[in-house]
Amino acid sequence: MLNRRHFVSSALFALGLPAPRAAGDSRAPIVAAASDLQFALPDVARAFTERTGAELRLVFGSTGNFARQIRAGAPFEMFLAADESYVLALADQGLTLDRGRLYALGRIVLVAPPTSILEPDPALDNLERLLAQRRITRFAIANPDHAPYGARAREALIARGLWQSVQPALVLGENVSQAAQFALSGNAEGGIIALSLAMAPDIRASARQALIPAEWHAPLRQRMALLRGAGRVARDFHDFMQSPPAREILSRHGFTLPDGAS
Repeated sequence: MLNRRHFVSSALFALGLPAPRAAGDSRAPIVAAASDLQFALPDVARAFTERTGAELRLVFGSTGNFARQIRAGAPFEMFLAADESYVLALADQGLTLDRGRLYALGRIVLVAPPTSILEPDPALDNLERLLAQRRITRFAIANPDHAPYGARAREALIARGLWQSVQPALVLGENVSQAAQFALSGNAEGGIIALSLAMAPDIRASARQALIPAEWHAPLRQRMALLRGAGRVARDFHDFMQSPPAREILSRHGFTLPDGAS
């Protein structure tokens, strides 16, 4: 049985949870994954290990930062990005085995902690009113320069006409997990984070949230690829990610995938 101590996750630390110790077989492949997967992917990996007996080492963080690390020679064997453009760029540079596979579509949500004056609604009307009254002093999103969920949050705020007014209050997380920590810590009125994080049991039970219309931002097409030098376990996990059990787990965590996506 796989234990969560087999996972290495900077995102867990970012959410204020204790970071697990590196453990397990040093030959286990290192899988670099977007931080919106920090709750879903351990469940998928556990199912994979129960089926195959093979273990993985998962590292979570910003998609853009991982892409830079891969270009610098980081020893990852598989990369799961929150924005497919990063995988496709790595493929064009010959750093992946192929152009990878689309594994999920992500969504963004407006969230607020229980004590916040912000009342999340899908149209962001309450956010607009509070910004006009200058009652929003801290509002968290992931850094849009390298975090896809931050880029989509910015696009949604631009589409809604709120980007200029929210900028003085912005608090930027290194990745979407850190943005979730900022948004829900009680030190901010709220923020925009990944639906997959908002659906985590502890967050769902306490935070108020509203799904942001998908048409307000570019799709979060999440693509994975094997990197040059990927071994058998990584290849098997890549195949498992496309299986019905893995897809069911991803769906449970708020991800969707169109039929026949590639």
